[in-house]
Amino acid sequence: MAYYDHSFLWSFVPKSERGGMVIIMDLIPSFQVDHTKIVPGIYESRVDTVEKDFVTTFDIRMKTPNVEPVIHPNAMHTIEHIVATFLRNDEEWKDRIVYWGPMGCLTGCYLIVKGRPKPNELTPLLIRAFRFCAEYEGEVPGATPINCGNYLLHDLNMAKYEAKRYLEILENSPCYTYPIANRIETEKGQVFFDS
Repeated sequence: MAYYDHSFLWSFVPKSERGGMVIIMDLIPSFQVDHTKIVPGIYESRVDTVEKDFVTTFDIRMKTPNVEPVIHPNAMHTIEHIVATFLRNDEEWKDRIVYWGPMGCLTGCYLIVKGRPKPNELTPLLIRAFRFCAEYEGEVPGATPINCGNYLLHDLNMAKYEAKRYLEILENSPCYTYPIANRIETEKGQVFFDS
């Protein structure tokens, strides 16, 4: 698990004020990850508690950010449908799956599960899920106007291609450790993130 320093506050409105108050927000943990060094893998993004139970968010990174072309939205949408269907039907994990969905940057997906499994404990599940996607034939699950808000935004062939590429990574050399961005503080007290 990567631990983050939440004491650092980041202003999204430099030197300006709104209603007499400076707008200050925490730099969220996923922005504290050095995206210039991240590679495809399975990463623990954050751990939350709901009442007394852990809920863990995993970064299922399929592409090297800002280096490789991102996954096309049509293919990502299809991966979302097929893998979500698989995960919610997997006998071992279905009762622990909370959410599966794409990252806005289109370089991977988020998987939220009940409990606190280690990233490498998810590898067998994700190998099964991405093999299922890579070999999938037929209609994309839930790709109808009744079941989906954008049912025409699908590309099964590209989804299978991307799933096969990620499957090869999962079977051979997935990374499990986030590269964390280092903070630099100037003599004047300004804090920056450096890669």
